Amino acid sequence: MQAQHRVLIVDDESSLRTALFRVLDRQGFSVITANSRKEAEALAASDQPLDLALVDLRLPDGDGIELMQKLRATHPAIQVIILTGHGSIELAVRATQHGAFHFVTKPFNMEELLSIVSRALSHKTLQQENQQLRSALHRKYRFDNIVGQGEEIRKVLAMVERVADSDSTVLVTGESGTGKELIAKAIHYNSPRASKAFVPINCGAIPGELLESELFGHVKGAFTGAISNRAGRFEVASGGTIFLDEIGELSLPLQVKLLRVLQERRFEPVGSAKTQEADVRVIAATNVDLVKAVQRGQFREDLFYRLNVIPLPIPSLKARRGDIPLLLHHFVQHFNQTKNRNLTGFSSESLEALYHYPWPGNIRELENLVERLAILKGSGVVELIDLPEHYRSHRAVPVVSESLEIPDGGMDFNSAVDAYENLLILQALEKTGWNRNQAAALLKLNRTTLVEKIKKKGLRPPPEASA
Repeated sequence: MQAQHRVLIVDDESSLRTALFRVLDRQGFSVITANSRKEAEALAASDQPLDLALVDLRLPDGDGIELMQKLRATHPAIQVIILTGHGSIELAVRATQHGAFHFVTKPFNMEELLSIVSRALSHKTLQQENQQLRSALHRKYRFDNIVGQGEEIRKVLAMVERVADSDSTVLVTGESGTGKELIAKAIHYNSPRASKAFVPINCGAIPGELLESELFGHVKGAFTGAISNRAGRFEVASGGTIFLDEIGELSLPLQVKLLRVLQERRFEPVGSAKTQEADVRVIAATNVDLVKAVQRGQFREDLFYRLNVIPLPIPSLKARRGDIPLLLHHFVQHFNQTKNRNLTGFSSESLEALYHYPWPGNIRELENLVERLAILKGSGVVELIDLPEHYRSHRAVPVVSESLEIPDGGMDFNSAVDAYENLLILQALEKTGWNRNQAAALLKLNRTTLVEKIKKKGLRPPPEASA
């Protein structure tokens, strides 16, 4: 691993350069040396990456800290250790303020220096891993990765896109399993706070007597069992976003304290008189009607209005039935990849049954069903008989039929048409192994028309299917 690290030594003392070169070379590093700022800048200008630089503070033709800044401009991930024979607290502070990993005073022990070098490279690796994780999360929570093309979900995504850039508090409402946390993450990872933490907390899953400490932290001795200081979620989320799920379960005393955080942007850990700043964006979510909770005296009206700056209602799955085929297709692809399975789709009968099922657990229930089918069936087309009984029993009314009855409460015409179109296109694609020419022939459509519909609906074949 160390052989991959490239190290630059910059010092005008030839004996020290030679000693450092020999020590680092024996450790397996690729080492280059320079005796001046000009020579170092020339070496750094090559296309080869630099992982670490050991830089003398005082060079014959310039300042080591200025050279460090120059190196970081061309190699942003480089770690720099400043070496000096004139150590002082002021110089050490100056070096670290400008981005140095460490400040070492000559003469130094080579073993101690190697330890610092190891820590610097470990820090660089961690930074790169964190950056990769942030990039992966950003890709995962892009707007176009949230599945659905019906009018209801398009309205939600349009709102998410509008509010992501602001710091305003958002209240996400909807039934359990509709994807409220997914929407909250989409807001965070598409906001200016994306490089900082997204910290979720389920207010209904933590006992009331412990929740205050979870939110705001505590100091040693604040209560029995508080054996040390502990940071709360608001402190951990500093600079980022805190997601307060099931906010309707918050006790009235804690509602008062949360109201203060929203109003004043500050809080005190349990047992402490020291106030801390709360530089966080708050996104709250609930599956209960907070207006009715206010009327019953179970939720503070002033807190409700503080949270409800930007209301964001998420539709239930039964209100967006047109997206059911797309969601099934999405989760089949996901579990084929993660579980090493080979489901190729759903028969028209099974799709029809799932379309009419009421989905009380919403998208979470649908995801769990597809995972179960991926594990138990493993490959091939999911037939009606493969579905659990309570799903099969909802196949009473076909999607389109001369005898179709409009329910007394009415129906969404556009969603019903979209759903049937999705069913037909997916069935034709799955029947032909995702051959668009053959699928278009089956549907008696122009190939260009079919391709446009596939693109608009966001349909993608399983990895092993041919296009």
